Amino acid sequence: MTTAKKYTDVELVERLQQNEEGALTIIYKEYWEIMYLAAYNLVKDRSVCEDIVQEVFISLWQRRAKLQIKVSLKSYLYTSTVYKVYDHFSKNKKMLQGELFDNFENKIETSNPETKLMHEELIHHLDSIIDTLPDKCKEVYKLSRENMLSNKEIAEQLNISQRTVEGHISKALKILKESLGVAVSIEFIIYFFR
Repeated sequence: MTTAKKYTDVELVERLQQNEEGALTIIYKEYWEIMYLAAYNLVKDRSVCEDIVQEVFISLWQRRAKLQIKVSLKSYLYTSTVYKVYDHFSKNKKMLQGELFDNFENKIETSNPETKLMHEELIHHLDSIIDTLPDKCKEVYKLSRENMLSNKEIAEQLNISQRTVEGHISKALKILKESLGVAVSIEFIIYFFR
């Protein structure tokens, strides 16, 4: 049994929130390798991957007082790592050209069996949140994010105003962000994990 398994995710987060550095150490020892492999599958640069994992843990510690994790701690860290990779690509635009960014989602899903499971857990959680949206909000959201229709196309199809469409999408994204409790761009999650 590993050290982290002695504590539930909730207990570890509570210990973090109580400023216990030992909780961060436990989390680091348990999850750094998974995070590193998730990053390495996308970046293929050891130094960059090490920096990304370090940034995630620094952010985790800095945000500990406000931390709310609605998915597993493992999925939270995985998502945060992938977001940091995306952020790294965004800051280094020349890396976006070519194979490094091609099939980004496929690379995330297939990096290793554990990251595939984390990816599936996150998708399942997203789907369950989407299913709880009010009917019209859910319909607008799905037309926007799954069918890739513009706000104008949705408004015409549903015979509502574009402003109403924007309101439904904003409401859906707010609910998703609150439900995930992940300090990353919800647009990033929706784009790369759907």
